[in-house]
This record gives sequence, structure tokens and C-alpha cells, in this order.
Amino acid sequence: MKNKYTPTRLVCFVGFIVQAIINNYLPILFVALQDNYNLDYEKLAFLIVINFGTQMVIDLLTPKIAKAFGYRITAFISQFITFIGLVMMGILPQIMSDKYLAIAICAVVYATGSGLMEVILSPMVEILPTENQGGSMCILHSFYCWGQAATIIVTTLLIGVFGKENWSFIPLIWAVIPLVNSFAFLKVPIIEPRPDQKMATFFELFGRPKFRGFMLMMLCAGASEIAMAQWASLFAQRGLGVSKVVGDLAGPCAFALFMAIGRVYYGINAKKLDFKKAMLILSVFATVCYLGVALTKNEALSLGFCALGGLSVSIFWPAIYSRSAVEFTDGSTVMYGTFAMCGDIGCALGPWVLGSVADSLGLKMGFGVTAVFPLIMLIATAFSVRTKKH
Repeated sequence: MKNKYTPTRLVCFVGFIVQAIINNYLPILFVALQDNYNLDYEKLAFLIVINFGTQMVIDLLTPKIAKAFGYRITAFISQFITFIGLVMMGILPQIMSDKYLAIAICAVVYATGSGLMEVILSPMVEILPTENQGGSMCILHSFYCWGQAATIIVTTLLIGVFGKENWSFIPLIWAVIPLVNSFAFLKVPIIEPRPDQKMATFFELFGRPKFRGFMLMMLCAGASEIAMAQWASLFAQRGLGVSKVVGDLAGPCAFALFMAIGRVYYGINAKKLDFKKAMLILSVFATVCYLGVALTKNEALSLGFCALGGLSVSIFWPAIYSRSAVEFTDGSTVMYGTFAMCGDIGCALGPWVLGSVADSLGLKMGFGVTAVFPLIMLIATAFSVRTKKH
């Protein structure tokens, strides 16, 4: 039975790599876009808002789409739309006079695909037969981390090969992965949810205090993860005076690798670990990492806290997803869509809080204030989760 669904898990793993590509390749190209099209920082930052904003909207629509078309077709659509968006990114800015508008249009298209896969892939894996459901979910989400690290490294290398002026070849190369994976989803065995299974509506779920607690936990998971990841490179460059390449590798790439290691470890040992204790311990650890960056005078040690921050937040997102399947057995894609939306709100909110504070009080103080998110995670976990091994 397990071997039968191995290809299904593999294409879902690749799906998470595709999502990592979508969320991480464009910031690596910001210097190229700025040099070629004279885009200011505000416009570049708004491209990130467009990406996550589009995904938030799609998070809400995906449950209805999945119900209408099923998991298989929705997964195919998610990959194929992403492929189209990446191809458009390689072509449209070259033929449109308004380069920024062209880039923004492409971002909306591939973010639509990313939003679909963000909601659909987790329940697809959750429904597959396995003896270690929580571990399976963490292993799945670890591929986002491996994909993030690979995207940073490969995109940086491709800029060196093609040059900043030929950046448009890079999204065309990345587009091959979702193209192949889209058709793979049409071939692998997939378990569709039973049509007669009673599923709760959003308002029914939202009426439960524990569900609202999990929503808050997901928001803090997104904020704690993305704030550190997005600002680590700039901190490395300014704090240590290293080049952008070294900054990307020592900052977000190291963060992603530590996060992947944490997810794989939890994935292997999930049956032996207590979910609540693990979340409480790592919430404290994440708070310490943020405060460590802010308060440590040694910049190299501060960068070490940035890297370890990836380990501290590693299980937040996938472990909450997996535990919610146990806590809310009637949640299905409505639950995953809601949690994905909350996570994306956190992804937008966390970096914004850090950056806003940094503008007024400095980058270190920005990290210190952002420690509020893992601290809220600590409190929300303590009140929302019963002690139970999972």
C-alpha cells in the first residue's frame, strides 16, 4: 500500500519545491530588475505583496475549486498555471513598454498557481495511508526548505552565467519543473475525498475557540518564518559587510537549510515526540533567536542566531497542519485554506513589522520587536493544544 502511493508523495514533494521557486527566485533578481529597469525599493517590495496577496485570495477560493474539480485536476491546474506564469515572466517584460506592469501581471499568474498548491498538496498527502501522519507532513514541508535553498543557489549561479541583462532566461529555465510535474499529477494514484463525507463550513469551524487559536498559531508561524528569512541576507550584508552572493548564502540559504534539517528530524521522530512540548520549546527557542540577533553585539554571532532561527521555526507550519487534521476531523480543504490564508497574512505582516521598526530604530531593534510573534505562538499553543502525542 505504501509503495503504491510513493509516486504521489514524490510529485507532491516537487510541488513544494515549485512553491519555493515562486516565493524565492524573484527577490534574488531584484538587483537585476533594479539595474535594468530603474525600479525603486518600494516597487520591488510591492511585488512581494502582490505575490502573497494573490495567494491569500486564492487560499479562500481553493476549497470550492477542489470540491468542483477534485484533487487531481486542481493539482494539475496549480502546476500548469505556475508554468504559464514563469514563461510569461521570461517573455512579457521583453515585449511590453511598461516593464513593471508586465512583471506584476506575471507575478499574479504564477502566484495563483502557488496559492492553489499551498492549499491542495497538504490534504492530498494527509489522506494517504501511512503509520506516521505527522512525520509525513513535516517531510513534505521540508521540501519547501530544500527548494528554497536550491532556488537561492541556482538562481545566483544563473545570474553569473547569463548576466543581469539576460535575467529573463532564468524564469524560463525554472518553468520546466512545474510543466513536467503538472502532467505527473495526471498519472499518479490519488485518493479523492469521499463525496458523502460531511465537512464543516468556515463559520462552523470559526465558531470553535480552539480553531481560532490554531488560526492565530498559523499567523505567528508565517510571521516568525518569513520575517527572519527575508531580512537575513540584508542583515548579513550590512552587519558583516559581505557581498550579496555571500549574504544570500550565509543568510536565507543557511536559514532554509537549518529549517529543512528541523523538519526532517521531526518528520522521522514525530511518533515519539509530543506536539505541544515541541511547539512550546521551539517557540521559546525562536524568541531567543530573534532577541539574540537584536541584543548580541558580535555580528557573526547575530548571523548565527539568524541561521538557527530556521531550526527554531522549522516545525511550526507543517506540524500545525498535521495536528489540525487530528483536532478538526471535519475540516478538510476549508480548514487548510483558512490556515494557509492565516499563514500568508503572517508572511506579509512579519517582514513588514520588522522593516517598519528598522526604518525608525534600526535593523537590530526590528528583529527584537518581531520576537513578539514566536512569543504569541508560545501563549497560543499553551492555551489551544491538549497534551497528546502525535
